[in-house]
Amino acid sequence: MTASVHPSRTGPEAQEPGSAQGRHVKRQTTLEQLGGPAGLVYTMVPVTAFVIANAAFGLTGAIVTALGAGLAITVLRLVRKEPLQPALSGLFGVAVAAFVAWKTGSAKGYFLLGIWSNLALAAVFLLSVAVRRPLAGIVWGALNGTGTAWLRDKPSRRAYDIATLTLTAVFAARFVVQQWLYDEDRTGWLAFAKLAMGYPLLAVGLLVVLWAGRSSAKRLKKAAR
Repeated sequence: MTASVHPSRTGPEAQEPGSAQGRHVKRQTTLEQLGGPAGLVYTMVPVTAFVIANAAFGLTGAIVTALGAGLAITVLRLVRKEPLQPALSGLFGVAVAAFVAWKTGSAKGYFLLGIWSNLALAAVFLLSVAVRRPLAGIVWGALNGTGTAWLRDKPSRRAYDIATLTLTAVFAARFVVQQWLYDEDRTGWLAFAKLAMGYPLLAVGLLVVLWAGRSSAKRLKKAAR
């Protein structure tokens, strides 16, 4: 008679990607995916360094300083073994912004790509609501592995509509304010607006997305019973 053997829950099997514990260990919060709390500081340094160096040394000095700051932050994040993707994407963003500033021959050009990116994002998010595929829900479902079952539930879709429109308003507000400052040649205030309207406003939008996601999850769970 052979005795059955039950695998221990503390063994390697417990960490399988398909297990509940494995999913708990691997899953990252939205804040972590954005680079964590330090991400705000990392974003501030190259922009602040660019504006200060521009006032002190001119455009070329500002570009070199911003690139140096971006590279230093990337190395720091790698040394601290922080997520690689936010570090590289941050450095790439600084490099592109610096290139645009160099091509335009103006310090305010450093902010140009970000300004128009906000307009493009606002248009895409608004369009997703118009075609009844609110992007906040699509992204939330992809990040959390919940799929698109919520599309068949009108209240869930309405909640994601609200979340998507909130993010649309965030991107649109950034574009309107920063484009006005760009046109007025107020580089210092433009840097301030970029920082003040960056993570803080995005956090507000993500809170609404979180509300929509939890509301939808409760409804779908109840409907599945």
